[in-house]
Amino acid sequence: MQIVFMGTPDFAVHSLLALIGAGYEITGVVTQPDRPSGRKMEIKTGPVAAVAKEYELPLYQPEKIRNNPEAVETIRGMKPDLIVVAAFGQIIPKEILDIPRFGCFNVHASLLPAYRGAAPIQHAILDGLKETGVTIMRMNEGLDTGDIVSFCEVPIEDDETGGSLFETLAETGAALLIDTIPLVKEGIATYTPQPAESTTPYAAMISRKDGKIDFSKSASEIERLVRAMNPWPSAWTTLDGKTLKIWKAHVEKADLAGTPESIGRIVRQDARGLYIQTGQGILVPDELQMEGRRRMSAAEFLRGYVIRDISLA
Repeated sequence: MQIVFMGTPDFAVHSLLALIGAGYEITGVVTQPDRPSGRKMEIKTGPVAAVAKEYELPLYQPEKIRNNPEAVETIRGMKPDLIVVAAFGQIIPKEILDIPRFGCFNVHASLLPAYRGAAPIQHAILDGLKETGVTIMRMNEGLDTGDIVSFCEVPIEDDETGGSLFETLAETGAALLIDTIPLVKEGIATYTPQPAESTTPYAAMISRKDGKIDFSKSASEIERLVRAMNPWPSAWTTLDGKTLKIWKAHVEKADLAGTPESIGRIVRQDARGLYIQTGQGILVPDELQMEGRRRMSAAEFLRGYVIRDISLA
């Protein structure tokens, strides 16, 4: 079976490596163009592109694939029997979906129809779910609306971060993909249509502003934000006019309601850390990072930083 793989970030690397390890013939890898990255804005090769180069796989990096006849013909020329998509980052048009005889299959990091969209991992943690998973879906023209072929449930641990869940779901999705492809090839896969409406709001792409802490929310909500935004873009606030990132935190006195005057204020500090009043409950950061400094424990942070302003914004 000849496979074309379409994906871009680290999440997709797991599936591509699994296909290579299983011995499938990868006739093409399609990924986003290399982009400027870092403070110096140097051009950086994407994770999937790097794997394609390492294994000397045919690599194609179009700026866009919609309304792009050249992209359609290039992918058609790769003669795929099946196309695998994992976090590609662009909507795939019908002209490409129709190319492979077995169809196009997407590795999606949620239990569809929940959390359709670009950031299902972070949104599952933000919403306090105890379980999520991975779905292999036969793609159609909709956004994550195609028939469900297979799925695997994954628990969300109490200390789960966006990074740790990302890794777990990437590995789970890769394994599920390898189990699913033979069923598709042999014609014994089942295809379960999704309902028209998702069971959750759209899981929109995360940006830096999504990490800004709103202390009027409950301490439990903020603690989930801290975990969901770790490692990127991180949960952050400002202290003394500088950005303060909170990498890890826990909740105390969850039933203690804040007043408008107390919300966002450091109500106490001791050798172990800061105690911040939220809309409901006390948030206690365990690991922090002041702008221009390294990440450190709350105790270490307080030994080296004098807090002049007791309010956070």
